[in-house]
Amino acid sequence: MEKTYYPKASEITQDWYVADADGQTLGRFATKVANVLMGKHKPTFTPGVEMGDYVIVVNCEKIAVTGNKMDDKKYYHHTGYPGGIKEINLRDQLAKYPDRVMRAAVWGMLPKNKRGKKLLNNLKIYAGPDHNHAAQDPKPLP
Repeated sequence: MEKTYYPKASEITQDWYVADADGQTLGRFATKVANVLMGKHKPTFTPGVEMGDYVIVVNCEKIAVTGNKMDDKKYYHHTGYPGGIKEINLRDQLAKYPDRVMRAAVWGMLPKNKRGKKLLNNLKIYAGPDHNHAAQDPKPLP
């Protein structure tokens, strides 16, 4: 009988990748980012082990969507007060908080547990082309 491979902590390496969202379709791009965050692009991927990489997303204000999603897609949040539900469409959300659009799309593709929240911390999102992670020497997203 063959043994199942289980990576040890010393064998796990986390790389940094930079991804340019300019002109990319929101959902397809978020899928790529989520796969790298979870480590599914590595041949040693193990579901219960955190072996994903860090991802820096730049130009998220220039993300594209298809159809009428700019006006039809809604984002909701609650203020905590009675009747305090707020909604904003994708066009206004991109203008006001472009990082929240990308974060919500990637979060929808990660596991909804402690591990997923920890993976989301490995995602760094910037509205413009500049980021302050040059010291990590990020490579382009595979």
